[in-house]
Amino acid sequence: MRGIKRIGFIGLGTLMFAFSSKAPEPQNDFCDIRNTAFQANEMVGFTVYYAVAGIYVNAGNATFHINLETMNNRPVYHVTGEGKSNSSYDWIYKVRDKYESYIDTATMQPLKFIRNVNEGGYKKYQNVTFNKNAKTAISGEGVFKVPECVQDVVSSMFYARNIDFSKYQPDDKIPFSMFLDNEVYNMYIRYMGKETIKTKFGKFKAIKIKPLLVRGTIFEGGEKMTVWISDDENHVPVRIMSPLVVGSVKVDMMDYENLRHPLTSLIKTKK
Repeated sequence: MRGIKRIGFIGLGTLMFAFSSKAPEPQNDFCDIRNTAFQANEMVGFTVYYAVAGIYVNAGNATFHINLETMNNRPVYHVTGEGKSNSSYDWIYKVRDKYESYIDTATMQPLKFIRNVNEGGYKKYQNVTFNKNAKTAISGEGVFKVPECVQDVVSSMFYARNIDFSKYQPDDKIPFSMFLDNEVYNMYIRYMGKETIKTKFGKFKAIKIKPLLVRGTIFEGGEKMTVWISDDENHVPVRIMSPLVVGSVKVDMMDYENLRHPLTSLIKTKK
């Protein structure tokens, strides 16, 4: 039942790459990645489906918004991700999670990360500030050394959207570092190639990738999660699927506004 109760959180969490310390070391050339995939005022909405015995039910939703703001005299993308359980599930396990990242528009590196979660009465608030000159991350628990190009949970998603997948062959690993819960994790996603996929929204030409997961209370370990992103200049996630310890989860993009580029990967919209 634990997997069922936490499905509201999964609506946001599955959109963020789970961590592992066994990935290859990130390469320095990823410090120079530039944003060509998204713009201010973008909104992308997702519906979360949970399944036991192969039957998927609508269990929650997640949305990501991007605003252009200023922090420490620098223009930043303020990305807000919110996940919540459907009202019909709130009496069982009410979830209201909010994640925020302030990403330097020039470097695509995070300057600040906020996590504010409320899951069935369990609450956690975390505020992390990144000092890029000192290569440190400062949280309420102390000061921690980090690599030059470290990402947070949210910024890693938008970093991944700007990867030039044309440089890779199927089965290649793309490494980067992430700071989470006061630790640095070496991460990677594996490029799997391209394919056409049908989602609840429609039919897409997609790029297929697999993030490395570590076994825990919700996800099985290894590369069992699959993410499909639009095969166009937006690289927006259109479907995520993963087995869970109990059942499985499917997350589909169902709404969007103000994408930077036309969604040319969309072949046909479902009516």
